[in-house]
Amino acid sequence: MNEEILRALNYIEQEKGIQRETLIQAVESALISAARKALHLKKEDELVARLEPSSGKIRFFLGGKEIDSTPFSRIAAQTAKQVIIQKIREAERDLIFREFEAKKGEIVNGLVHRIEKGNLIIDLGKLEGIIFRREQSKKEEFKQGDRIKALCLEVRKTGQGPQVILSRSHPEFVRKLFEMEVPEVYEKIVEIKAISREAGERTKIAVWSKEEKVDPVGACVGVKGARVKNIVKELQGEKIDIIRWNPDLTEFVKAALAPAQLEEVNIDENTKKIQVIVSDDQLSITIGKKGQNVRLACKLTGWDIDVRTRIQLAAEKKITLKDIKGVGPKIAKLLEEAGLTEIAQLADSKVEELTKIKGIGKTTAEKIISGAKELMEKGKIG
Repeated sequence: MNEEILRALNYIEQEKGIQRETLIQAVESALISAARKALHLKKEDELVARLEPSSGKIRFFLGGKEIDSTPFSRIAAQTAKQVIIQKIREAERDLIFREFEAKKGEIVNGLVHRIEKGNLIIDLGKLEGIIFRREQSKKEEFKQGDRIKALCLEVRKTGQGPQVILSRSHPEFVRKLFEMEVPEVYEKIVEIKAISREAGERTKIAVWSKEEKVDPVGACVGVKGARVKNIVKELQGEKIDIIRWNPDLTEFVKAALAPAQLEEVNIDENTKKIQVIVSDDQLSITIGKKGQNVRLACKLTGWDIDVRTRIQLAAEKKITLKDIKGVGPKIAKLLEEAGLTEIAQLADSKVEELTKIKGIGKTTAEKIISGAKELMEKGKIG
C-alpha cells in the first residue's frame, strides 16, 4: 500500500499539477478523522497523523506519543486511497475548468447529446455543455446527434464538476462567426464596431476598416456574398445587415436605418435622443416589421431614436397664427377678428383680400401669405 500511495502522489504532482504538500495535508486530515472514529476518541484527545512523503508510511501520534496503528491500518489505507482518488478527480475537474475558462467568449463545437425540457445538452468531449432555451434562436431546430457550434458564455464550478453555459442567441456569437469566416476581421484589419441582434430574425453589424484600401462591408460580404451566406446558413436563415460605421452620428443613423430614406436627423446631446423625420411612404420601412428596424438601430447606435412624419409632428404640435413669420399678437388678433384662423386659408389668400383688413398693409399681407405657404410646404400642417 505504501508504494501505491507514493505512485499516486507522484502521479498527481506531475500530471495534475497539485503540490505534494497540499495533497499530504489533505490525506493526513482525512486520516485523523478516520482514526478518531476507529479509536472512539474524544474531542480533547490530541491526535496527529503523519504520511511520510519519502516512504508512504502512515504513522499516528496520540498525546505526542506514537501509537500502534495496526488495529486500524486497513481503515487508514482505505482512507488515504479515497482521498487520493478524490484529489485526482478534483484535479481533473480543475484542469477541465481552466481549459474551458480559457475558451470563454469563443466558439466551441460539439454534438447534441440530448434535449431536456427544451434545453440542449451538448457533448463537448471532456464534459457536457448546456444551451438553455433562452440562449437559443427561436427559429432554429436541432435533434439528437446534430453537430453544433455555440458561444462559450460562462463556465461554472458545481459539485458535479464544471458546467459550461453555451449560447447561440448572443450577439457575440455572430461576431465570432465573422472572425472565423472573414480573415480581415480575424486579423483586426476590419473592426466590428457594434452589433444589435434579435436572434433568428435579424442582425445589424457596423463595420469599419483601419486601412483605406480595404472595403469593410465588401470584406464581410465576400465575393458574390459567399462569406455572409455561410454565416446566414449557420444561423439557419437569419437576416444580416452589414453597414459601414461612421464617426459622424447623423450618417451612422442613416446607415443604421437603411434601407429607409431619411429627410432629417435631429440630435439632442442632452437627452441622448435622436428625432428622425421621414416622408409618409418611408415610415413603415424606417420602423420595420413590428418596430424591428428602428429597435435594432437604437441598439446599434446606442441612442434612443424617435421616428416621425411631418404630419405626425403637426398633429402633436398646435400650430397657431403666431407661428407664421411676420405675424405678431396684434396682426394675429386682426386676422382672427376677420375670421381667418386657419393657416391653409391664409396660404390661399390674395394680397388684395388681406389689405382690406384695417391695419394690414401690402407688405405685411405678402409676408403673411408667404409665411403660411412656407409652413404648408414643410408639411407642418395637415
